[in-house]
Amino acid sequence: MTMRRIVVVGNGIAGLTACDSLRSAGFDGELTVVGAERHHPYSRPALSKALLHGEDNLQAHELPQPTHEAAELLGVSATGLDVDARLVRLDGGGELPYDGLVIASGSRAKRLGPVEGAADQFRELTLRTIEDAVLLKERVASRPSVIVIGGGPLGMEVASGCLHVGCEVTLVSDSTPLSHQLGGHLADIFTSAAIRRGLRVVGGGKARIVDSDGGKRVVLADGTTLTAGLVVIAIGDEPNIEWLAGSGLLVDGSLRVDSRGRRRPDVVAAGDVAFFPTQRGMQRIPLWTSAIDQAKAAAVGLLQGDAAPEFTFQPYFWTEGFGLSLKSVGFTPVIGSPDYSEAGEGADSMLLRWEHPDGSGTAAAINYRIPIPKLRRLANAGPGALQRTVAAGV
Repeated sequence: MTMRRIVVVGNGIAGLTACDSLRSAGFDGELTVVGAERHHPYSRPALSKALLHGEDNLQAHELPQPTHEAAELLGVSATGLDVDARLVRLDGGGELPYDGLVIASGSRAKRLGPVEGAADQFRELTLRTIEDAVLLKERVASRPSVIVIGGGPLGMEVASGCLHVGCEVTLVSDSTPLSHQLGGHLADIFTSAAIRRGLRVVGGGKARIVDSDGGKRVVLADGTTLTAGLVVIAIGDEPNIEWLAGSGLLVDGSLRVDSRGRRRPDVVAAGDVAFFPTQRGMQRIPLWTSAIDQAKAAAVGLLQGDAAPEFTFQPYFWTEGFGLSLKSVGFTPVIGSPDYSEAGEGADSMLLRWEHPDGSGTAAAINYRIPIPKLRRLANAGPGALQRTVAAGV
């Protein structure tokens, strides 16, 4: 089938990359982007990494203007999909026909649920969009006491930023922060640094929020009650797949694609919305670089089908906070102590590597100056080649 009309649902980094990759692969037909946000694509990681540490403006999130020359429908959501008629339904009643479809509708912040004692319109404060970032920056300007619920990368980055501007911060996490994402060794390094800088870490089970005259109270399952002027929720994300209900594309409530990003020959998906095959099974990996790599593969998969190269994925992750900067290549969480460790300049500078049972490796650099290609080579060095790789300057 000749594709003359391709619709991309989602205007985040996966949608942007898909559009650019389609053009690079030779698609010169009609390209339309549907984006629920009213903004051009921007760097979502910058909202938490640079927001509270930077200047008053939010220029850190800006990306270059798109050059793919697609028709852009911004501030418009997809509400349904008819795969037989090849139609994307839009809010307001419109429809978009397509020959090929890229699903890159992303995800949204997961929420705790209703807030006891609050007005019906009250929404928990999360950090997912530019509007969230602006509101959070405004709210912390008066240096209120802050409770952050969630011990993942986003929760820790928000906690670090709030400490940086002078807030008293409590982080609610049932396990060592970052342990589910990184493993105990790396999590302990970050948590120790956070506590040294004044972060209070509290466990106690599932949290609920109560709004009262004295501020917001967080009540934990074990009865612990915490009070603060500001509560930020950072408990993960949920893929935006509701508009796909009834399309036949979902399997057990999830969108799963093959090694070329395809759900069917004329439909591909990429980014936070999709599960895809990895060395560790089908996974949804909501990382910035994962979205980019998936989108590149899916665009070629849509145009070339079985002739397209299969997607081989190696995670790249980074986070910053509490005076530490971590970059890692390879699958996490890592188990146990590293098999290789090298100290760098400064007390908190180190280069680490773990060997996995399947023969793959994960390399991590904390405050250690190393280009990403070299970090990737260290991760990919087999046990016998590791010392030679290190001796050769990685």
